[in-house]
Amino acid sequence: MSVDKQYFTSRLNKVFSDNGLGRMLNREACEKFLALTEHMLTENEKYNLTAISDIDKIILNHYADCATLAARLKAGASVVDIGCGAGFPTLPLAILRPDISILAVDSTAKRVAYVEGAAKLLGLSGVRCVTMRAEDGARLPEYRERFDIATARAVAELRILTELCLPYVKLGGSFIAMKGKNAEFELSGARKSIATLGGRGARIETVNLKSDTEELSHPLIIIDKKEKTPSSYPRPYAQISKKPL
Repeated sequence: MSVDKQYFTSRLNKVFSDNGLGRMLNREACEKFLALTEHMLTENEKYNLTAISDIDKIILNHYADCATLAARLKAGASVVDIGCGAGFPTLPLAILRPDISILAVDSTAKRVAYVEGAAKLLGLSGVRCVTMRAEDGARLPEYRERFDIATARAVAELRILTELCLPYVKLGGSFIAMKGKNAEFELSGARKSIATLGGRGARIETVNLKSDTEELSHPLIIIDKKEKTPSSYPRPYAQISKKPL
């Protein structure tokens, strides 16, 4: 699907600038976001990637939203995206922060194939994609407590997510959950899970975004990893979902 380059670039730059993210964009990033948009909309029917097809909404809801996470990452950070789905936040993070490395994890091979193909199309060499269940990957030595940041966007309730994600985070790293309007309620119910799995200092940072036609408020739940996750976690997913910590 072809997208008007002049309109797209103008809108992308304006939304990023209006939200204090303009410094993150350069010409190469703009071109890659355009190519990603065209590719995503072309492949959307096949992969059911997004319910959003309006260009302005894609820029605000997907790209600017993920950019707020990209702005928080230290130089050269290692990131694991659990339940990468349609490639958010993996693909925008890789476009905006070519210095970081990202492991995109999903249990659905079709989604992983899409993200891997999009990363290759865009020349995002820092992205690796793996089809596996998060709880299985967290027990592998090459992934357990190896990442500066674990993140997940619109995947599961926080008590479940902490058990899936915190085992990937190294000591001194953080798990950053990109959540919706129930963030405070979810965090209050996940205190035991967070403490059991080695997390400390859990807090919410609210991201406010705007465009000419829309305003969004997206909470980030940030959990610092201060102690090693006990070897008995994560449990099999059936146990995690049936009896969250």
